[in-house]
Amino acid sequence: MTISNKIQELVRQRANFRCEYCHYLEFLSTSPLTIDHIIPKSLGGSDDVNNLALACRLCNERHYNFTVGIDPNTQQEVPLFNPRQQQWSEHFIWTEDGTKIVGTSAIGRATCNRLDLNDERRIDRFIQKSRQLWIQGSFHPPREDPQQV
Repeated sequence: MTISNKIQELVRQRANFRCEYCHYLEFLSTSPLTIDHIIPKSLGGSDDVNNLALACRLCNERHYNFTVGIDPNTQQEVPLFNPRQQQWSEHFIWTEDGTKIVGTSAIGRATCNRLDLNDERRIDRFIQKSRQLWIQGSFHPPREDPQQV
């Protein structure tokens, strides 16, 4: 990767050391989170700091080179969530138990679906089980994130 250590650290601090898509806390991992290109380089995106987001491995892999997704409610193609241009709380909310992210807008729903933020495609629902443990340790969900009541 051509991104300097200085820029990587800036991206991590700006994200408050959380995945900017699923809000996974970096210190819960055995390795640093990755740097994601919001507009993939394969589609003309750059290494400019305004095109970079902190992402967990799964979100980065699932984001791949996609910039749009399908809103499951309307079946319309919409842009994916862009953490440089949008606020997480305007598109997502945690379920009351804190184990699932719910898209509250077309962008949020399409992003949840495209990035499979709740591991719905895995039989074992690994992410949801992990979130239950993080809740027990008071690491999750982030206090500043909206949550259903």
